[in-house]
Amino acid sequence: MFPEYRDLISRLKTEDARFQRIFEKHNQLDHEIQNMESGILPGSQLEIEAKKKEKLALKDELYVILKKAEAASV
Repeated sequence: MFPEYRDLISRLKTEDARFQRIFEKHNQLDHEIQNMESGILPGSQLEIEAKKKEKLALKDELYVILKKAEAASV
């Protein structure tokens, strides 16, 4: 996710608690979705789609934080 911001992501994960929380929640959802799609965890298509939408919203939120942090460092 966002390879062009790899260094900034590493920095924000240690300096910004909100960013870290959102990042961890995004990764947690990603693992849950993968496990549900592969049958390791139970889940209906509706549940998977809801988790995907939540994950996408978190990704959008992370992107906004990254763009603001990038602009602030210029």
